[in-house]
Amino acid sequence: MDKKTNEELQALVAQATAGDKKALETLVAGVQDIVFNLSLRMLGTFADAEDATQDILLRMITHLSSFRGESAFTTWVFGIAVNHLRDYRKHMFAQFPLSFEYYGNDIENAKVQDLPDLTQNVEKGILAEELKMSCTNVMLQCLDTESRCIFILGTMFKVDSRIAGDILGMTPEAYRQRLSRVRKKMAEFLGQYCGEYGNGKCRCRDRLNYAIQSRRLDPQKLDFMTASEIPLQTMVEVKQAMEDIDDLSQDFSFCRPYQSPERVRRLIQEFLDSTQFSIIQNS
Repeated sequence: MDKKTNEELQALVAQATAGDKKALETLVAGVQDIVFNLSLRMLGTFADAEDATQDILLRMITHLSSFRGESAFTTWVFGIAVNHLRDYRKHMFAQFPLSFEYYGNDIENAKVQDLPDLTQNVEKGILAEELKMSCTNVMLQCLDTESRCIFILGTMFKVDSRIAGDILGMTPEAYRQRLSRVRKKMAEFLGQYCGEYGNGKCRCRDRLNYAIQSRRLDPQKLDFMTASEIPLQTMVEVKQAMEDIDDLSQDFSFCRPYQSPERVRRLIQEFLDSTQFSIIQNS
């Protein structure tokens, strides 16, 4: 994502709404990775995040004329994304909700020993890293939707409390209080159960066969390990584009940012090149 000032972004919005396809493509390219990362943390899986990202970007494109410049463009996009994701019911974990109690019980009582080798000759270190990224991302699904959104905005994107409060419809003070409580809850769970980030007994390498058996891990489909990471500085630039940080950051290192998958980029480009888009643009 090329760093652009709010003035440059507003100029691009004006050009795009006037029919400049190149300006619109630049706007989409500038936000699709942050939309995908927000979707991935909110929904838990790459497949669901891809579908939601496509929906959000299409909504952004078709509602671009409603942007009035009263907030930063990135803030406006985050608002669209958050509102869409808070009501999203098509993802896997909407059908199979999780809780910290369930997760903790599984860690304590799962029969992980004496299972056959199911790794399909994939290197165990790679599988363990995939499981770690997947597990800690899915752990976010133990939070209610609002708390999950607060945690992601505050921890991964480090959004200023004023801006986050506006997006979520709460005061900055209420947002900071909720963020502090959610971070504490997440940190306590990691500290109690996780041997990777805390002092718990759970080790990803020891649970590989159990995870494969229970279909939590597919050796032939390693989404996290095959995804292209983007620099953490990108997330900092996103934050800077939305206002100044309120210094509430905390290092949850599993919140790595990724490029949006090529399928999302291709589908959006196909839409921009389609007859349907031309009709929408000229209506």
